[in-house]
Amino acid sequence: MKLENIRAVLFDLDGTLVDTAPDLGHALNLQRTRHGLPPLADEIIRPQASHGARGLLGLGFDLHPDDPHFASMREEFLQLYADNICRHSRPFPGILELLEALEQRGLAWGVVTNKPARFTEPLMSILDLAERAACIVSGDTCPQPKPHPAPMLAAAELCNALPAQCLYLGDAQRDIQAATAAAMPALVAAWGYLDAADQPHTWGAHAEIHRPLDTLDYLAP
Repeated sequence: MKLENIRAVLFDLDGTLVDTAPDLGHALNLQRTRHGLPPLADEIIRPQASHGARGLLGLGFDLHPDDPHFASMREEFLQLYADNICRHSRPFPGILELLEALEQRGLAWGVVTNKPARFTEPLMSILDLAERAACIVSGDTCPQPKPHPAPMLAAAELCNALPAQCLYLGDAQRDIQAATAAAMPALVAAWGYLDAADQPHTWGAHAEIHRPLDTLDYLAP
């Protein structure tokens, strides 16, 4: 079913707009090497790439936020990632074509991510996407990150649109939860970092899509 009166399309960053898993995995494996552990295979790391440092440290070191070593290990990981932020990260196949199609239709597009601005902004700039985006809302732009609706509402305002006039694409349950809480329609980006335990059909999205250009099927002309 097509969505009427959409004025802006918003994207999660990691796992939806940009394939950042190779560089996140590289940073994690550099850290494992520092601590005397062997590297993990890409296919093991990839499903955790949308879950940020918390998910990756849980995978790589069985570390969780209540562990006394978590904060120092998190900062070490984030510094390694900052030093290697765009070695291999690229927009997913079809994303650049989708952005061009949206721009040709006169639709704004932007990013709403839980990734901190210290990583979001340089990554978007290196990929020549920052100046094209109508908004970049990072994980520390608002007091609460997704799944809270605050980042979604901030992005809609920056795009001069009501939440119901924005369409959000994300590959994690918290993405759909945040959009739903903001009364914003959402699509599950099934090309992202879903793992076998995910059940996106239960998340309450408008639909699940498998290619970026499928987004256009849900936009009224």
